[in-house]
Amino acid sequence: MLFDLRGRGRRRTVQVIYIGLALLFLVGFVGLGVGVGGGGGGILNAFTGESGAPKASFAGQVKKYQKLVATQPKDLSAWEGLINAQLHEAGGETSVSNEKLTSKGKELFSDVAQSWMSYLALNPPKPNPKLAKEMARVFAEEGLNQPAAEVEVLQIVVAAEPQSAALFGKLAAYAYKAHNDRQGDLASAKAVSLAPAADRARVKKELAELKKSSAAATTSSGVSTGASTGSTATGAASTSESGNATITVGGKSYKVSQKVKEQLESSEKK
Repeated sequence: MLFDLRGRGRRRTVQVIYIGLALLFLVGFVGLGVGVGGGGGGILNAFTGESGAPKASFAGQVKKYQKLVATQPKDLSAWEGLINAQLHEAGGETSVSNEKLTSKGKELFSDVAQSWMSYLALNPPKPNPKLAKEMARVFAEEGLNQPAAEVEVLQIVVAAEPQSAALFGKLAAYAYKAHNDRQGDLASAKAVSLAPAADRARVKKELAELKKSSAAATTSSGVSTGASTGSTATGAASTSESGNATITVGGKSYKVSQKVKEQLESSEKK
């Protein structure tokens, strides 16, 4: 038998086999990131730039794209590259501790938010929905907590995924928080219509409670909006030169993408 070490030369053979197996395990588990928690950080991630790659690589990418947008400020792809690099740089324990944004995290989130606003200022014909989905985490309550910016980002996301009840529900929730009841009602109706029949009553009730709680918070803070004063939209939505619709509620104007406006209003007519 092979593992009978009493035979001449077999002990050496077994040693060679064990060393070979050890090398295979080393390559499989460490080199390729197999069995390492949090997505690895092995050879594949180092080359693809996934979240397991060294932090310094993202800092380098950020500097690279910052120089690029400085020389080519109207290059949409350069801005997308910068935002993507900053999102990676803002990830990890440095930004979030115990599910709360750290001071460093707030700084990094603010940097990527500024880049995102600069990107949108160029009026891209089709804003990147993948980046928008990541930016939704930046502006959400657990991030920078900027409801109006979150609504703008979610408009891009739902335009790319128009059949998601969950996304329309999230859009409704943040629209109410941003005191944009008109859009909140439209998104709420769309979320209810897209939800499974068995869940529609529950979804409708939950969104109505969100609207009520947002209005109560507004009243207690003394902020006057269409929701708290009972005022309604002052006329039909207008369309700007960039193709965005503008809805006026309670004396305040809100930008809504034309595609999202049509989707929301179609649900209201049902």
